[in-house]
Amino acid sequence: MFTPKKSKFKKQQKGKAFNRVISPILLNNLQTGSIGLRAIEFGRLTSKQVEAIYKIINKTIKKTGRLVLKVFPQTPISKKPIEIRMGKGKGSVDHWVCKIKSGSLICELEVNSSLTAIKALRLAQLRIPFKTKIIYQT
Repeated sequence: MFTPKKSKFKKQQKGKAFNRVISPILLNNLQTGSIGLRAIEFGRLTSKQVEAIYKIINKTIKKTGRLVLKVFPQTPISKKPIEIRMGKGKGSVDHWVCKIKSGSLICELEVNSSLTAIKALRLAQLRIPFKTKIIYQT
């Protein structure tokens, strides 16, 4: 569900470190929702973790609100098979991740009841491997 349909290249290199902080002006900028989830630390979200967040929030808010995910896993992570000797090229794509910078928005919620939204986002926080914070529209 959360894998890209097409990509320009089959495999990617790791790239630079992505732990830079986004400017504080953009931090509480919610575009569509009234409550959101912001990353405090940097890290990676796999496609399985993004799907788990999507499912648990939709299960909690049911049809009373709307969820907007701001992240999508589009970085391929390759892995060589078990018991293969060194060399013989790069391994095949194992899974997809999205690199999350500290301060970036993960998702936004537009719900009538703020208690339901907070409950949904707290359940989503348990499924994320780095620190996050619930932010409100100002």
